[in-house]
Amino acid sequence: MARMRPLPRVKQFNQLLSRVVKLKEDSAAICLFKDICNLGISVDECTMNIAIDSCCLSNRVNYGFSILGWFFKRGCVPNAITFNTLLKGLFRENRINEAQELFRKMVRRGLCELNVVTYGTVIDGLRKAGNTAMAIEMLRVMEKGSCKPDTQIYNTIIDGLFKDRMVDSAVKLFAEMTEKGVSPDVVTYHALIRGFCNLGRWREVKLLLKEMINCKIHPDVMTFNTLIDALCKEGLVDEAEDVLHIMMERNVVPDVVSYNALMDGYYDAMHILREMPRKGFKPDVATYSTILQGLFRSGRCSAALDIFDELQVVGLKPHFYTYCNVLDGLCRKRPSERALLLLDAMEQNREPLHISYYNIVMDGFCKAEKYHIARAIFSDLPSKGLECDVVTYNILIKGCCQNGLLDEAKDFLLKMEQASLLPNEVTYNVIVQGFLVRGKYDVVAEFLEEMDAKGFSQIQPHLPCFLIHSTREQNPTLLKVIQKWASSTLSQKQ
Repeated sequence: MARMRPLPRVKQFNQLLSRVVKLKEDSAAICLFKDICNLGISVDECTMNIAIDSCCLSNRVNYGFSILGWFFKRGCVPNAITFNTLLKGLFRENRINEAQELFRKMVRRGLCELNVVTYGTVIDGLRKAGNTAMAIEMLRVMEKGSCKPDTQIYNTIIDGLFKDRMVDSAVKLFAEMTEKGVSPDVVTYHALIRGFCNLGRWREVKLLLKEMINCKIHPDVMTFNTLIDALCKEGLVDEAEDVLHIMMERNVVPDVVSYNALMDGYYDAMHILREMPRKGFKPDVATYSTILQGLFRSGRCSAALDIFDELQVVGLKPHFYTYCNVLDGLCRKRPSERALLLLDAMEQNREPLHISYYNIVMDGFCKAEKYHIARAIFSDLPSKGLECDVVTYNILIKGCCQNGLLDEAKDFLLKMEQASLLPNEVTYNVIVQGFLVRGKYDVVAEFLEEMDAKGFSQIQPHLPCFLIHSTREQNPTLLKVIQKWASSTLSQKQ
């Protein structure tokens, strides 16, 4: 687009910019906005509003305000979309006082026409900040003015009241809502049902479900998931199964949340954990460690972290296997900052450190293609008084090979031997596979010969047929070694 002459209209650039924001590539959107301006394109209100939105979504609301200044420089007038976006950005960054001050300026100076989105943004921001009382005051202001609250506004406050355990106020507001002719929707009922489920008030839940059906408001997947989750937490797994069947009968397709909730219900160890104190038994560290491992392996990371916190709250001290389970769980899907934070906390608390903890985290970052972080962790190990083992070097050698750092992989192999650590089958398999993928056939032949000389007879890399075929012309020596390996392996299996 930038090379076209004449340049496309600003509308086309706006469409591109908008699509990038919808793809949640906020940093890219900001860069794109700068490029558009540098091209000398006369941006309009739409361009600047999209750019402000991308700034707010990437927690850079200050830059959004600087773009606001462009409106006035270019003779444009910011509208409700502009200020609503900035309000949302301030609340998103938890800058509550600044958000309230901006809203007051919008009212006093008449910066734009306030609409239901404006009030909804403020009410939602106040509710998420825990200030439900002020959110209700804002609702009362709306009720007296020309911009009346809609269903979404009431839903936001009802949900906040339930979270604040103000059940009677939530029920009263629901009654007011219907009296004033504002029709509840599935989200309204979901907030009410979830609130009563959390309190274990099943009678009210049943009445609300019946009322929903009578009003021809069909429960959605979120409503059913709330019921399944609440029943499972009460140990009523059979009833939760019944809800799943009803869900499917009504052509509501269960999702991963539905089945995860049921899996939690089926997870007998959790039920036993809760039953132990009632029967006079006190769970120990081993009990919690077993549960942690099961929760992480079933993908229930949040629940596992709750159990890890509970373990410490009840006065138990995590041991080696506890920490291994938690670090492994945090790195299972993708290594998070939480794994590094946990290691830092262990160091600060002077917990006995073990190389296995760091091996787990380094392996996680290598698998997530963040070898540079694993390398940095390795570099810090001597300062922590830890000695690397064979597993450490195998992890780093594999990380090097995956990133094409073959010379560094060979250096690690040398360091390994200098540390009097003998390479094992895993070491050789990793390095052979890494060099083979990069076409370093001569080096592969050397390593295979070395493996054979040291008595390693199991080669695990799956050598694709096209690679073996390609070596026929490129490296006859490698082909002979591979043939030798193949015949050796077959004879051993026979």
